[in-house]
Amino acid sequence: MPASKSATGSVTLDFPRPVGLKTCMNSQPPGYRLHQSLGYWLSLAARLQERRLDEKLREIGLTRINWCILLGLANEGLTQPSELADFVGIDRTATSRALRQMEAARLIERRFGTDDRRTRLITLTDAGRDAVRLGTPFAQANSEVMTERLGPEDAAQLRQLLQALTEGEEAKLRHL
Repeated sequence: MPASKSATGSVTLDFPRPVGLKTCMNSQPPGYRLHQSLGYWLSLAARLQERRLDEKLREIGLTRINWCILLGLANEGLTQPSELADFVGIDRTATSRALRQMEAARLIERRFGTDDRRTRLITLTDAGRDAVRLGTPFAQANSEVMTERLGPEDAAQLRQLLQALTEGEEAKLRHL
């Protein structure tokens, strides 16, 4: 990369200018328009949905990750931290941190396995079951907002399309 030195001694990198690129500050590279990008609209829709749910869950002292873990325990019968991490789509470190917080809040209990003392089993407490009961209407209402805007058929089609987009990619999504 060529560089030049100014009279004050500062160094400036001279980037090559792409051929045919307009010098106007408002122009975008040919062929890419942000607001026409599928990724932009997917990201925006996801953030809006997450924000709506986060605001409601905060009212009952939960985060979205806590909520997802509670659902894994209550609805899926998961009991192992690794199962919960895979179910939620987060790494083991984030799962351990969330489980510690949830244990401190008395939403869950962690016990040693009966066959293998190295194994930890996670179970819901009464407070955890109450949190699921209280949070369920929030999650259902949030889902209904999207379904009402699209209509049931389009919502079902969108769900199928999103599943097709993410199929086989679950291991890459450890960032919830």
